[in-house]
Amino acid sequence: MRLAGAIIFSGALLAIAGEAAAQERGAQADAFFDRGAMAQARAVLRNEHGAGTNWFMLAERLEYQTNDGAPALLFDGQGWWGADSNKLWLKSEVVRDFNARRFNEAELQALWSRPITRLFDLQAGVRHDFVRGADRTFGVIGVQGLAPYWFEIDAAIFVSGAGDVSARFESEYDLLLTQRLIVQPRTELNFAVQEVAEIGVGSGLSTAEFGVRLRYEISRRFAPYAGVNWERAIGETADLERAGGEDIGAVSFVAGLRLWF
Repeated sequence: MRLAGAIIFSGALLAIAGEAAAQERGAQADAFFDRGAMAQARAVLRNEHGAGTNWFMLAERLEYQTNDGAPALLFDGQGWWGADSNKLWLKSEVVRDFNARRFNEAELQALWSRPITRLFDLQAGVRHDFVRGADRTFGVIGVQGLAPYWFEIDAAIFVSGAGDVSARFESEYDLLLTQRLIVQPRTELNFAVQEVAEIGVGSGLSTAEFGVRLRYEISRRFAPYAGVNWERAIGETADLERAGGEDIGAVSFVAGLRLWF
């Protein structure tokens, strides 16, 4: 064990010494090209290998929901702009109630995102809810990434301007039946630390949502889908919904499109 440790330690010292010597000598091309040309070439190399600025947009769910006789249109999308180390993320979810001719939900998040592991980013920023009579702004901190066994995870804590604390956990998994036909189970759980009666939210687990969607990828960028979605208010939130004469749950058949750019 001591011999192995000595060999590893010696190898590490040699690697460090070799790297230092290489930095001192510079690249072989430095002997033939001037410093300005080499600096420009290295900048191009860094840009083409991850330091460049890119963008991405995904409409994860653009769908019609039957919603137990109260049909609605849902948009759930996100996108980012930036480089590998720092990104600006935008996330939005909007629900339009056709019968009531109003928006039940309208949310926008603007987040700074930075990798903390190979598969997860730390995100922080602001969220604003635009629903009339319940406009609220929140601070946001959370993580987003790929968990073991390829589960996509998005978890965040929200703190409102009034000091109310809530949290959201979302998980999705793509099960490939073929290269184009994909089943996607999805889970969303919402929690609240305090009761906020004016928006119908009780403390504890407030809502739970589970869905399964089957999509066919005509291309990776364009995929129609259909499925079923179950959503229910839980605990104190369910009590507040009942007191207001609202249904506490619904089963929806859904059909829509998944698009990315």
